[in-house]
Amino acid sequence: MNGADWAGVAGASGVFLFLIVVVWQIAATWRARMLASREQQYKELAAKYAQLLEDNVELHRRTLDELTQARTSIASMEKMMREIE
Repeated sequence: MNGADWAGVAGASGVFLFLIVVVWQIAATWRARMLASREQQYKELAAKYAQLLEDNVELHRRTLDELTQARTSIASMEKMMREIE
């Protein structure tokens, strides 16, 4: 092999190496974008979960209030029925 052949081999190797680096960087950028998108989805899911939990707590509080009112009403009815007898 003479000097021109080695220059051709070196040039082809350089082009292939450059293409490998470009593809690698494109893949790394794509992966970073996917991870950022997934992170945003997790944040939205966490916010939705927090809202649902808050709604659930409010429903639980209302149920307890209604149960307390029902117990009070039943107790007064029992007291009234005992007084009648």
